[in-house]
Amino acid sequence: QVQLVESGGGLVQAGGSLRLSCAASANIFSISTMAWHRQAPGKQRELVAAITSGSSTNYTDSVKGRFTISRDNAKNTVYLQMNSLKPEDTSVYSCNARWPTGWSSRDVWGQGTQVTVSS
Repeated sequence: QVQLVESGGGLVQAGGSLRLSCAASANIFSISTMAWHRQAPGKQRELVAAITSGSSTNYTDSVKGRFTISRDNAKNTVYLQMNSLKPEDTSVYSCNARWPTGWSSRDVWGQGTQVTVSS
């Protein structure tokens, strides 16, 4: 069974940095598109950044130039480097893995990690 374990969240002042990590427990990692989503209280979950198995990346507009997603297939880990953090980045950040299965796909979510940015 695939599991994702996130780490690296915490409290930081505006302008600071954090790095989130998400480790996968199984060998589907190398064929998966990995993504970070976030959800703040009262708001819909949004895709923050994604990286394909070929390392193509995609970011939501609000984090472009500040956040960087990367992956280490040897460690089955995806990272989200967050710089120049703003109070509006405060949210629960969750890791997602999606991989192909025949004509379809499967995905799995991590438990989430809280990021709080103080002004």
